[in-house]
Amino acid sequence: MPELSHRRRLLVLAICCMSLLIVSLDNTVLNVALPSLQRELHAATSGLQWTIDAYTLVLASLLMLAGSTADRIGRRRVFTAGLVVFGVGSLLCSLAPDLELLVVFRMVQAVGGSMLNPVAMSIITNTFTDMRERARAIGVWGAVVGISMAAGPLVGGLLVESVGWRSIFWVNLPVALAALLLTLRFVPESRAPKPRRPDPVGQVLVIALFGSLTYAIIEAPDAGPGTVLPFAAVALAALLALLWYEPRRAEPLIDLRFFHSAPFSGATVIAVSAFAALGGFLFLSTLYLQNVRGLDALHAGLWMLPMAVPTFLCAPLSGRLVGSRGPRLPLVVAGCAMTASAVLFAVFEAETSNVTLFVGYVLFGVGFGFVNAPITNTAVSGMPRAQAGVAAAVASTSRQLGQTLGVAVVGALLAAGVGSSSYADTFVTAARPGWWVLVACGAAVLALGAVTSGRWARHTAERTARRLESAEIRQTTGVSA
Repeated sequence: MPELSHRRRLLVLAICCMSLLIVSLDNTVLNVALPSLQRELHAATSGLQWTIDAYTLVLASLLMLAGSTADRIGRRRVFTAGLVVFGVGSLLCSLAPDLELLVVFRMVQAVGGSMLNPVAMSIITNTFTDMRERARAIGVWGAVVGISMAAGPLVGGLLVESVGWRSIFWVNLPVALAALLLTLRFVPESRAPKPRRPDPVGQVLVIALFGSLTYAIIEAPDAGPGTVLPFAAVALAALLALLWYEPRRAEPLIDLRFFHSAPFSGATVIAVSAFAALGGFLFLSTLYLQNVRGLDALHAGLWMLPMAVPTFLCAPLSGRLVGSRGPRLPLVVAGCAMTASAVLFAVFEAETSNVTLFVGYVLFGVGFGFVNAPITNTAVSGMPRAQAGVAAAVASTSRQLGQTLGVAVVGALLAAGVGSSSYADTFVTAARPGWWVLVACGAAVLALGAVTSGRWARHTAERTARRLESAEIRQTTGVSA
């Protein structure tokens, strides 16, 4: 990629953030619309889970493929294709006549979305080569999640109340079109000097692992063991096959050597934990506010502001802290805040009081605001720039997988607790196991943030980077090890 002026770099960052905005906005808007969708399409709890998880599941399955493909054929080319597919998928979702087709069209959306976030992060990584500038840029990137969390519930609530849930998908269309035109005009094309070859076997195994695991979790409360256990067995077999097959490829879909770096491994697990907490938190909160408290979509969206505003404010602060002091402090703050928030709900039933509900939302917003920048920065720092798309895709995959599992696990626990009763009668008690899952997620962020950001962890990242760079040189020159 050619060296760009400071103003041009900021413009590229803004364009990339537009893609993150529509992908993130889509999920926050949809969460507010779930009760309306449930009533109109007669969806059970598992149906609501699938409207979210069909999207995040396809994203998680295809992100690494999109990242490596962008490194190979051109990042701008894949990015623009993703904007087109995402826009078409959004239009189809707005026209879906039933729940089954809505789930299918959400998967089309996700195919486009898989070409956006990891590729945009790769573009940012290759645009901002200075470490401090990159950390600040990633902080801005994280702040966009806060914007989507703040705007999503309000925009979604207003649209659902005034027009209907289908209109929430129309928001994506003008943003996608503007991002497409700006990308074609201002974002230069870039490729990896030596991109990886496709790995179709690895891609099929990843789809089998994520898909079968999610199905087994979501359907567990309603389906019998004879239905769930075969999918669980497929997931286990796919995982073992990945661990055996990928290290034997010269250019695997998932380069397991990345995980020799303790910061990278920690960032991956932290991403899964943090976004599992986010997925579960939004799912429980939306259903509680509308189906138990009886709020309409707009007022439920207003209740999300105590969570969204701290996320928006803390994300750029986290980026600056990562740039000046490293990732440990933001991760420790994030872990403490997210854990404390979940404990309020799990132990003190924060839902039953306006004050504790407000405090719980604020704490979660602070925690989530601090966690995103160190995840991204740690994932791409120390990795060869030539493989930035793959490294960023692993981080993005971890986020989407976490959100998928969070909705699947928490939703399954809620469905099992509610049973045939109404939400109003049993929700607080039925939701408690789900809140304990979120406590565990916050504790994982805290523990791993402290352990994988010290001097020992940095040494493992340096050794991993040297080995990866040496391997790249050997492959480029044809010298054997």
